[in-house]
Amino acid sequence: MVIGVDLGGMSAKAALLQQAGLAGKSRVATSANDSPEQTAVALAKLCTAAAEKAGKSMDDVQAIGIGSPGVVDSANGTVVFWSNYQWHDVPLAELVRKYTGKPVFMTNDANAAALGEAKFGAGKNYRDSILVTLGTGVGGGIVIGGKLFEGFRSAGTEIGHMVIRKDGELCTCGRRGCFERYASATGLINMTRREMIAHPESSMWKRAGTPEGADGATAFACAREGDDVAKRVVEEYISYLGEGVVNLVNLFRPEAVLFGGGISAEGENLLAPLREYVYPRIYVSETYARLDLVRAELGNDAGIFGAAQFAYERL
Repeated sequence: MVIGVDLGGMSAKAALLQQAGLAGKSRVATSANDSPEQTAVALAKLCTAAAEKAGKSMDDVQAIGIGSPGVVDSANGTVVFWSNYQWHDVPLAELVRKYTGKPVFMTNDANAAALGEAKFGAGKNYRDSILVTLGTGVGGGIVIGGKLFEGFRSAGTEIGHMVIRKDGELCTCGRRGCFERYASATGLINMTRREMIAHPESSMWKRAGTPEGADGATAFACAREGDDVAKRVVEEYISYLGEGVVNLVNLFRPEAVLFGGGISAEGENLLAPLREYVYPRIYVSETYARLDLVRAELGNDAGIFGAAQFAYERL
């Protein structure tokens, strides 16, 4: 039995991975004001709570897996850098091991989610899959031959920061034209607001009230109702998302690309036009090497599943 921990900026979630799935799901508050040692203590207590809630004890647990934000050196269990917490070279795996007495293995949270989806979610029937999460930014991970691909020193798969538009919008990473500037929920909202300001006749005003009231669903909802301005926003967004997906497919040629995050809730309203954009543009036809574009299935549990699986594979 292994425990998976999904560490976030405001909370951490954990559960025991059993044959039947997750058991004993528990949560604890986390804070940037806490020291790494305090965070490790909180995570150790969280693991104990999850085991007990599942009707077990820590004696039954063989290992703990953690999915952490930031740059994570998985070989050493170290958070190299996490901007939200201003952590530098924090040996979190060793700290949690100190308070639990269990082997602890750690990877980046997006990688954990990709592994979780690949093993237990929408990717379980594929050997090669890529997860793309469409939230505040664009994140994700890559699974090749059933194994998580992390890159040299676990520093790879930052898919949100490949450039899809040279000299485009400034990204938080310092470069211009990054995938996440255009394909994230933030990018979609920015497009929506610009078009609302330019077209006061759009029904998006009625739905959102003000440009500031627009969210990731505004353009899609109004496009379904026939608003031409909203349709243009959706088409533009699909084109940017599609360009990034085509790049990923041409590089790795997975069997499937899985989509998570808030925008993925649009389901086929997102995926159907995305397929129409992507399939004619990939280098080798999907009729030769089939490519599926599907919605992720595990939601907020993907990181827990993946963190547990990461630990399980290293026992």
